[in-house]
Amino acid sequence: MAAAATPGREVVLETGRLLLRPWRVAEAVVQRELWSERDPRVPPHRRIDADGHPTVAELEDWIRTNQPSSIGLLAVERKAARDVIGYCGLIDGGRGSEGEPELAFELLRRVWGQGYATEASLAVLDWARSSGYERLWATVWDWNTASRRVLAKVGFTETERKEVDAVYGTTLFATRRL
Repeated sequence: MAAAATPGREVVLETGRLLLRPWRVAEAVVQRELWSERDPRVPPHRRIDADGHPTVAELEDWIRTNQPSSIGLLAVERKAARDVIGYCGLIDGGRGSEGEPELAFELLRRVWGQGYATEASLAVLDWARSSGYERLWATVWDWNTASRRVLAKVGFTETERKEVDAVYGTTLFATRRL
């Protein structure tokens, strides 16, 4: 894995099959597809609403104004196909502890089960370690067995901490020392 991570500069991570980099405005359609594919058990504020929001135009605006410089959710691009298949990165101010960001990833359904989430997550973990982070968090729905499996593969351990939602399920907290 190669990384170019200088404070105030774009983060670009590379693995054997993937390039993790900032989103491009034209890729808002991929973000919209991710929103549309989400499991119905995901809370409504994270799914397309009855009025069709967020729209591609709204996601384009979000990309224009929210480019990560040292932390954030990076587009995951397959190098061979040159297509964006989702995101992976770090969320600062997530639900973990202060100064310990949260690993997050989401991929299009058509590429599930091919090891991309694991590969992208390992690249982000390497980058986080080289950036001086000592521990990361991750949150995952108890019913999301595929994401729980990815987190276990990359060395996260589920903690006793949970947030129970009677409608959408229980959010589990996992952590990993770097």
